[in-house]
Amino acid sequence: MEHTWRWFGPNDPISLSDIRQTGATGIVTALHQVPNGEVWTVEAISERKAMIEAAGLTWSVVESIPVHEDIKRGCGRRDDYIGNYQQSLRNLAACGIDIVCYNFMPILDWTRTDLAWPLEDGGWALRFDQDAFAAFDLFILKREGAEADYTEDDIQRARTYFDNLDDTRRDTLVATLIAGLPGAEEHYSLDDFKGLLATYADIDAEQLRENLGYFLKAIMPVAEAAGVRMAIHPDDPPRPLLGLPRIVSTAQDAQWLLDAAPSPANGLTFCTGSYGVRADNDLVAMARQFAPRIYFTHLRSVKREADPRSFHEAHHLAGDADMVGVIRELVLEERRREHEHGPRLPLRPDHGHQLLDDQHRRTNPGYSLIGRLKGLAELRGVELAVRQLLQN
Repeated sequence: MEHTWRWFGPNDPISLSDIRQTGATGIVTALHQVPNGEVWTVEAISERKAMIEAAGLTWSVVESIPVHEDIKRGCGRRDDYIGNYQQSLRNLAACGIDIVCYNFMPILDWTRTDLAWPLEDGGWALRFDQDAFAAFDLFILKREGAEADYTEDDIQRARTYFDNLDDTRRDTLVATLIAGLPGAEEHYSLDDFKGLLATYADIDAEQLRENLGYFLKAIMPVAEAAGVRMAIHPDDPPRPLLGLPRIVSTAQDAQWLLDAAPSPANGLTFCTGSYGVRADNDLVAMARQFAPRIYFTHLRSVKREADPRSFHEAHHLAGDADMVGVIRELVLEERRREHEHGPRLPLRPDHGHQLLDDQHRRTNPGYSLIGRLKGLAELRGVELAVRQLLQN
């Protein structure tokens, strides 16, 4: 499999020359400077591609061309933004870039409550604490009707958590949840966020799914004609948050998406860390079921806690994911593609703990150097062992 590394462009504290030393050969990146909804021009794409190739690497995957909120809500300038999205796909194809990862999560991208949760070994991990999240929703955001989403016990635990927050911890929690994380192109104040939530008041899962279907039917013919494969990323975490529906959370959701727009361009980003938050998502079975339509893989593991709604990101080969089983299915799929001259299958180590010097340098949350280097090395070792066992 092609080993890739996410890079956030020239402002990323991890340089392309650093990445070259990790053993990754492909770069996963985006034109983060382009506002959501605008066209990615051939000139801007070519400039970034040349920068990557000058470092001895290739631009393997786009992650992501953000889907404008008007498209998700099905309102406003939806058709204009879809037209711009279509043109961006054509421009990427003209530059030889043919895999695009995207998501359809309303407002928020991936969501955590802690960005440096201490592990027993001294490393720092990303964590989602259900009590912290409920405290934010109920007593900081004060979302109308939020109480209906929680049990009495949930509300009491959230109250206790909130009552023990000082101003600094409160501000940190707010910033962590809504001020923007790597990959999120928008950054919000608390008032901005409340206003955006209000725009989704009448949009339930059925309506959001209808809006996704509209987008898929418009995009996939263009992507197929251009030779671009679209790979939707699952919800993270894979369940409704803050009253917002989530519709790419389970195997059933993934199958609905593939059926909604039958096209070889319509595929999945198989993120084991996102799907793996749910105990009812059998990752190995899903990798086997969807293998022909998996166009990009994010490999990491999470550990569900005593309250399974809470979790933290584990070491890549630890946690609740059967990573060896998943990689075996992906290797089998890649062998099938090689035999049939099918598309490549890039993977990246998704997130990494902050280890050693990572803790003393500026790091994008989740995107450490040493933590991801360790993860990539482990995943590469499993892949090599699986290949040799299959050959024997």
